[in-house]
Amino acid sequence: MRRYTLRQLDTFLEVARHLSVSRAAELLHVSQPAVSMQMHQLEEAIGLPLYEQVGRKIRLTEAGMDFESYAIGAAAQLKQLDDAMAQRRGLRKGKITLAMVSTAKYFVPMLLVKFRKRFPDIEVELHIHNRENIMQLLTRNEIDLVIMGRAPENIDCIATAFATNPLGVISAPEHPLSRRRGAPLDSLQGQEFVVREGGSGTRHAMERLFAEHGIAPRIVMEMPSNETIKQAVMAGMGLSFLSLRTIRHELASGHLVLLDLQGLPLVRHWHITHLASKRLAPAAREFKTFLIDEAGPLIKLWA
Repeated sequence: MRRYTLRQLDTFLEVARHLSVSRAAELLHVSQPAVSMQMHQLEEAIGLPLYEQVGRKIRLTEAGMDFESYAIGAAAQLKQLDDAMAQRRGLRKGKITLAMVSTAKYFVPMLLVKFRKRFPDIEVELHIHNRENIMQLLTRNEIDLVIMGRAPENIDCIATAFATNPLGVISAPEHPLSRRRGAPLDSLQGQEFVVREGGSGTRHAMERLFAEHGIAPRIVMEMPSNETIKQAVMAGMGLSFLSLRTIRHELASGHLVLLDLQGLPLVRHWHITHLASKRLAPAAREFKTFLIDEAGPLIKLWA
């Protein structure tokens, strides 16, 4: 017979996910002592230590890692149970667990505002991660829907395009290439670039484009944040390859310049993605339909 509660299971998963009691408490909207108490009671019920303190950090024990793998599966099954009952009710309310890559933060909040005005009883839990973490969440079935650029290649998913994602090369206003018009793409040969981290959709698109044209830029720095990259380009550190959805305001103010290069901007698409085996609840289906039917024109106006 199970001797621990669902609350203890949820608490453990947050602690295991972030390896931090304080972060788990923040996300669960409870105090740190409350999280510690739940973890202590869970360990007593199981009869094994699940984590240990190493300096200021937390590390799962072998039993804890084993427990985590089963707990993730149990949580996914409970979510499917909730979704199945929501489907039977057929009500236009419920909860959506939505994840997105960081570049999408420039337009997703606007879309959520529009959606929430139409469906005020639907709660959206939003997670923002890099592509690698998104893939892990998707594989473990911990999220309903994902907003991302490049669709997964090694996961059985359904990915539907709902908006364009133009990408181009930007510079500081004083860069020599900023004054050229219709420059050939090979004018980027040997130029210094500040780029997104390896594995990101933006980096992948840049590397594929440059490889097709035999262009070898000089990578001077990798950064995981579009905002930091923009500041670096403004300061003259180098060029960058970014989604135009992220730089509208900087282009309008003249702090950044979109280089006029042949073959650019490169137009890709944003996708709404979920596991092929996922049974979407009515709330998630409503949001997916909203994006496919309406998001494209809204994003063009906003970003």
